[in-house]
Amino acid sequence: MTTMDRALPRWGGFSATFLGLELRRVFRNRRAVIFTLVLPPIFFLLFGTNATARNAVVGHGNGTAYVLVSLAVYGAMIANTSGGAAVSLERAAGWSRQLRLTPLRPAAYVAVKVLVAMALGGFSILVTYAVGSHSGAHMPWYVWVETGLLAWVCALVFAAFGLFMGYLLPGENVMQILGPVLALLAFAGGLFVPLNQMGHTFATIARFTPAYGVGEIARYPLTGDGSLAAALLNVTVWTVVFVVGASWRFRRDTLRV
Repeated sequence: MTTMDRALPRWGGFSATFLGLELRRVFRNRRAVIFTLVLPPIFFLLFGTNATARNAVVGHGNGTAYVLVSLAVYGAMIANTSGGAAVSLERAAGWSRQLRLTPLRPAAYVAVKVLVAMALGGFSILVTYAVGSHSGAHMPWYVWVETGLLAWVCALVFAAFGLFMGYLLPGENVMQILGPVLALLAFAGGLFVPLNQMGHTFATIARFTPAYGVGEIARYPLTGDGSLAAALLNVTVWTVVFVVGASWRFRRDTLRV
C-alpha cells in the first residue's frame, strides 16, 4: 500500500505522543535551554535594576518592571525562534524527506513545532520574571500575570518565524544568523529603547516590525498606553505571514525525495 492509499490520521497526524517526544528532545538541548534562560535575566540585571529605573513611576509599576517585561518578551523571542528553527537540523539530517513517506500533514507538523517553541518561550519568561521579582521590579500581582501571559501568547509570532527561517537557512548556521537578527528586531521594535526616545521617523518604521506588536501588547497592562489595535494587527499579520511561509517551505522540502 502506498502513502497515497493510506487513510489520513486524525488531526493530520498531530498527537500528544508526537508532541511529548518533541518536547523532551528540545529540553535535552542544554546549550539552547541555557542560552534562552540566562541571557534575558542578565540583560535585565544590567539595564533594569539601577536606581533611576527603580524610582521611576511607569503606569502601575516602576521603570524596572517596564524593562523586565520588555526583556521577558526578548527572551521569549529567542526561545521561540530557536525552538522553531531547530527544524533546520532535521533538514540537515534528512528527516524532512522521511516525513514525506508518512501521512503527517504540513499543518500538524507546523503546529507541533510551534507548541514546542512556545513551551520553551514560556519557561524563559518564568525564569526572567523570577529574577525580576527579587531584583526591584514592582507592579500589582495581576499585572505580573497579565504581562507574562500576553508576552507568552503574542510571542507565538516568533515560533512561526523560527520555523520559517529553519526551512530557509542552512542547519549549521541558522542560529548564528538569527541571533543578531533577533537583537536588531528587538531594538527596532522598542524592546531595548522605548519608542518615545527614538526619532519620529525611526519610531514610525518600528511599528511595522514583528517585535513591536508583542512588546506593546505585553506592556499594556503595566503602562495602559499605546495603540493596542495597531499592536494586535501587527502580531496577527506577522503570525499569518510566518505560518504560511513555514507551511509552504515544508511542502517544498518534503517534495524533494
